[in-house]
Amino acid sequence: MSKNEYPKLTVQEIISVLAESQIAAITEKDLKNASLDFISDLFTRLLIYLDILHEEDHGQLYFAALDQLENPDHHVGLVQTMTLYSGIKEAVTSIGCLMNFTLKDLIRPDAARTEYFVSAILNFCLHKDKKRNLLRPIYEDLTDLDEQQKEWEAKMSKLDAEIAEYNEARERELPLVEEVDAKVKDLRQNIQDLNKHQVSRRTSIKKLKEKIEEQEKKASQAEFDLLQSV
Repeated sequence: MSKNEYPKLTVQEIISVLAESQIAAITEKDLKNASLDFISDLFTRLLIYLDILHEEDHGQLYFAALDQLENPDHHVGLVQTMTLYSGIKEAVTSIGCLMNFTLKDLIRPDAARTEYFVSAILNFCLHKDKKRNLLRPIYEDLTDLDEQQKEWEAKMSKLDAEIAEYNEARERELPLVEEVDAKVKDLRQNIQDLNKHQVSRRTSIKKLKEKIEEQEKKASQAEFDLLQSV
């Protein structure tokens, strides 16, 4: 979002957006007569809403800053203020506010400037929420696709396991298969040998029959010749 895309919200719009977004419940009087405590709490809530500041990180940064001081008890308020100021300044700079946020805006807030900065941050929040809503269907589709991918991966893993199981079973049965193949080969060779033997036997029988027929013919001829000579 560019610097020209921040239409200033009215006080009532600011109050409404803060309430609808569940950031804070404030009144017009709170904004007009803002105190340091009120401003600190409001901007802290805004930074947390923007994910610029996290409650646990805020505490860690705060205590880390105190550890750097010789007498931390004397600087508790100052460290809190400076830590928050740094976060607010980073936020308003990153979203492109035309006015610079100063330490005075936090310590001695001016109503008009406070409204401007809160308005700018809320405009960015609205823009961010709108963008998130537009992208939500895409994220949901991606989530569905991710779930489908996980389902397919699970199915593929199951199939891989079944294939591995089949391969193991085949390897276990391979010696038996080879033994059966060898026996089948021997039987086929025996059948082939028997067929050859049968063919040879048929040939021998045929020759024997032919020889018998020839002998019978000779015997018949001899008998005929004998009868003719009488």
